[in-house]
Amino acid sequence: MITDEELDRYRIEGTLLRVVRDDDPANDVYGIVVAWDERSVLIRKPNRKMVKLDRAYTYLPVQQGTQ
Repeated sequence: MITDEELDRYRIEGTLLRVVRDDDPANDVYGIVVAWDERSVLIRKPNRKMVKLDRAYTYLPVQQGTQ
């Protein structure tokens, strides 16, 4: 599970994240951390829609040109 410190750093830096939900890359979510609590993370997608995701998913910073 991702820590509060990691989420805070990603939020402050505005880091674009890739959230891996399962083995299918089509189900990955890309966005920026907006808020979180002990069980979930709120991500703002590039189209400005918000998605609430479980903290147990894998959160990876996106490297330039890999989206």
